[in-house]
Amino acid sequence: MADGFAEYVGQRHERLCRTAYLLTRDWQVAEDLAQTALVKAWTAWRRIEADPDPYVYRILVNTHASWWRRWRGEVPTEALPEGPAGPDFETGVARRSALWAAVGALPPRQRAALVLRYFDDLTPQQVADALGCSVGSVKKQLSRALARLRVDPALHDLKLEVL
Repeated sequence: MADGFAEYVGQRHERLCRTAYLLTRDWQVAEDLAQTALVKAWTAWRRIEADPDPYVYRILVNTHASWWRRWRGEVPTEALPEGPAGPDFETGVARRSALWAAVGALPPRQRAALVLRYFDDLTPQQVADALGCSVGSVKKQLSRALARLRVDPALHDLKLEVL
């Protein structure tokens, strides 16, 4: 195997799957996305210099955008599956569903910037490297995404606070 690739996958696979899940909101699709990104990284591994994270994150985000344009996936239904009963559970499900519906409604670029910055805890420079744009563009995408989330009526009805 190329120098360091196996170690990289061992160290980053779980994190890449989590980031992919936050982009796709589906574990099976997220695992496929992370696997596809790693396969693409493997083919270019010898050309990657220094830190491979920005390159791999860029592959992950671009592959997700490509998949998103081709196939939107299944649409959730109004009925919740049976689960633990109780007001706290139902409130939690409603809050999470509203938040992820709002995040899912963001344009792919804004969603990617939001997920990489706030959920994956990357710096603005690392997000810019992963998305292949400037730090200013990342800040603009984040600002627009947060502004959209702040005015989303579904989030206000549930009294969710957005950054």
